[in-house]
Amino acid sequence: MSKVKISHLTKSISGELHLNGSKSISNRVLVIRALCGEDFDLENISSSKDSSTLIKLLKNEDTEQVFDAGHAGTTFRFLTAYFAIKDGKQFLTGSHRMLQRPIGPLVEALNQLGANISYDQNKGYPPLQIETPTGETGGEVSIRGDISSQFLSALLLIGPYMDRGLTLNIDGELVSRPYLMMTINLMRHFGAELSFEDQKIVVKKGGYKAKDFFVEGDWSSASYLYEICALADKAEIIVTGLSQNSLQGDSQVLGYFEQLGVNSEFLDGKLKLTKVPSFEKPEIIEFNLIEEPDLTQTIVCTCSGLGINSVYSGLKTLKIKETDRVAALTEELSKFQVFFTKLPDRFSEKQDDDFYMLSERILPTEEEQEIDTYDDHRMALAFAPLGLIKPITINNPEVVVKSYPEYWEHLKNLGFTLAFSE
Repeated sequence: MSKVKISHLTKSISGELHLNGSKSISNRVLVIRALCGEDFDLENISSSKDSSTLIKLLKNEDTEQVFDAGHAGTTFRFLTAYFAIKDGKQFLTGSHRMLQRPIGPLVEALNQLGANISYDQNKGYPPLQIETPTGETGGEVSIRGDISSQFLSALLLIGPYMDRGLTLNIDGELVSRPYLMMTINLMRHFGAELSFEDQKIVVKKGGYKAKDFFVEGDWSSASYLYEICALADKAEIIVTGLSQNSLQGDSQVLGYFEQLGVNSEFLDGKLKLTKVPSFEKPEIIEFNLIEEPDLTQTIVCTCSGLGINSVYSGLKTLKIKETDRVAALTEELSKFQVFFTKLPDRFSEKQDDDFYMLSERILPTEEEQEIDTYDDHRMALAFAPLGLIKPITINNPEVVVKSYPEYWEHLKNLGFTLAFSE
């Protein structure tokens, strides 16, 4: 098993880094370009493994082929919809973990819209057999909004190419709304006609128009730089590539970390992050991350390092990510005698949501602590900055290639000491 040991001698951070294009934006525009049928330039595309996997699979024009999405959940879900309106016979599969992640609501919706998709093994889960549609595609369908916004985005992206267009009714609470709005805004940018009122989205048949596009830097990746600033004794990081008026919901990290002692300032198109020297930590903070679930591990690890008791809600989608992220956080934080605990239902004003309490602090010792990543890139990305507090060893550090392949090099540039071993 590969490992990397992480530490920092001075606890003082200074440097300038460039963040590559957003994975979420890149993947949506890649599907739009493939559907468009006319090539256009896509600059600053994400360097992530997820995006490179999607590029490779979209380029494969065989009508009978096995497509392996690996660990890439967005890629799998987007390709499920993409192939659903194509002629041919495709077998879509993924990693062992991918075969445990539910796909049923998306498949059922697509089949109602004329697709011809069947399960190869377990009903409701990959792998999938996707064949030529049985007739006209499109029409009206309902889908729950509280499972994954990627299901909704996958349906919307193909809407302009359905024979009857698409009317999508969202049932119940909508999670990760910013990701859905990102999809809608990108579709409109490329010429799609759609409306979104109340819980109904109507997409007209019509297709996309080719136009060159520049992908803004990834705010999810920026969150780990915020964490580093918050945990350092002194910090100033200049970040290039990010958009101040971002399409990404995770740009809200700016406001969250203002509460955790990090000041943000845009100067000449660059983001300057500084540690607030006089920061006084609050006794307790509450975070509802229903719209930015991918920030959960970053914020929880930061509060663990700072010793800020905190309460979390809006985590319902974390159990079906690359791993069960709530369980993984609970297990790995317990190694530091830090507790991430589900509160009894009586503490919740909303009985359909769970609340979690984070308590205790990671103590600065010389004792090395080993962290398992569960094949989840965000576990490695979020726990690595804790090397500012004590030596941390991350198992399977290569998982970061899924979203942020430059991460370890960026940590070196910020003064971290990294020792890789097998």
